[in-house]
Amino acid sequence: MDFAYTEQNNFNFAKKIYYIMTNPLFYAKILLFGEYGIIEDSQGLTLPYSFYKGTLKFSALDSDFEKKSNEHLIKYAEYLLNLELPKSFEINVSKFKEEISKGLFFDSNIPQGYGIGSSGALVAAIFERYSITKRNPENISKDELKNLRSVFGLMESYFHGKSSGIDPLICYMNLPILIESKESVDKVAIPRSQEGKGAIFLIDSGMTGETGPMVQIFFEKMKTEGFRKTLKEEFIRYNNACIEAFLKKDMNPFFRNLKKLSHWAYEHFRPMIPESIFNVWKKGLDSNAYYLKLCGSGGGGYILGFTKDYEKAEKMLDGFHKEVIYRF
Repeated sequence: MDFAYTEQNNFNFAKKIYYIMTNPLFYAKILLFGEYGIIEDSQGLTLPYSFYKGTLKFSALDSDFEKKSNEHLIKYAEYLLNLELPKSFEINVSKFKEEISKGLFFDSNIPQGYGIGSSGALVAAIFERYSITKRNPENISKDELKNLRSVFGLMESYFHGKSSGIDPLICYMNLPILIESKESVDKVAIPRSQEGKGAIFLIDSGMTGETGPMVQIFFEKMKTEGFRKTLKEEFIRYNNACIEAFLKKDMNPFFRNLKKLSHWAYEHFRPMIPESIFNVWKKGLDSNAYYLKLCGSGGGGYILGFTKDYEKAEKMLDGFHKEVIYRF
């Protein structure tokens, strides 16, 4: 009796482990710094956000969500079929299509159009399951990270027209990544989150954003010499200074440069700032109670907030849904 009970427990445990191994979770990502600037060779800092996640699953496709996801995978498989990837990064598209026909879908709670990597998680999940050459993310070298980013950029271009490959890279690695330049990315350790008065948090703008149109606006702005000049001489300088100070946990220069960065975005990224956020963005700058910045391409979705006193900022931002992602 006892033996049978133990054997059944072991069987259930083995089943659970098998499920985890064959259905890995891919988390959302937060681009703390680098939005748009990474296109022009600024630094970027991004980290996984485990509150939202997705995984590939099989089902009878009874729900509309599962059915639509499966239909999207059919179209994406056709895109991958015609995509030329380096030999060591090739995808087994025939296996992918075969499993789609058996009811494969992407079970995800990552909101689309919110700038936290919904398509990145999907690309990472597909690459992990169907790449012919298997990799252990923990053992990937700095040089291979660069190649992987390029491959992910090609794979994710289906969703946005053009992709840096950073979102899928973060979702695949499940580690904070420092974007050093266009050509160089590396794994990085960020200071441990501690219970303190300060916080980094997300604000829900209440509307979705589309990456493509926002990126197009940016490239139109880049045709103007004055904008190019201020982006390189001011935005990139403030952005890089914020990353350096944050990684050192040197909060005084961090907030000093963050205010400059937030003010610059308020002046130059107005089309990317959702209307619902515009007034509270200015309120933060005027009061110094908190500072806001874009989370990804903007236009909707989440906005990032930074404050030395979250309790005070929370009251000032009453009416907005907020999620704390880091405490200090």
